[in-house]
Amino acid sequence: QVQLVESGGGLVQAGGSLRLTCKASGITFGGYAMAWFRQAPGKERDYVTGLGQGGAVTDYADSVKGRFTVSRDNAKNEVYLQMHNLKPEDTAVYVCAAKAAVLPSRRSYEYHYWGQGTQVTVSA
Repeated sequence: QVQLVESGGGLVQAGGSLRLTCKASGITFGGYAMAWFRQAPGKERDYVTGLGQGGAVTDYADSVKGRFTVSRDNAKNEVYLQMHNLKPEDTAVYVCAAKAAVLPSRRSYEYHYWGQGTQVTVSA
């Protein structure tokens, strides 16, 4: 059974930082590109960042570039999202996703597995 379990969300003031973790099980983690998406209430799910199988290839949405950093530890089956200088508009449920491919994609339909998400709330 494949599971992606996110953790690390919470409430933080604007300008603060959080680090999210996604723990994968049931898949050969190193064979998957990973991504983080987010969904705010009443809005569509948006792509945040993606990471290739080996961790060298990264991609960021313009809205988070320079503030967020994605990384992975294939030995631990984990992917991380370090978020700095958080803004109220970053408030959303953050979800990790796995794609059986070398490179990530910004298209959500290309991802095979999804987590349940972790809530990030940034107060002004």
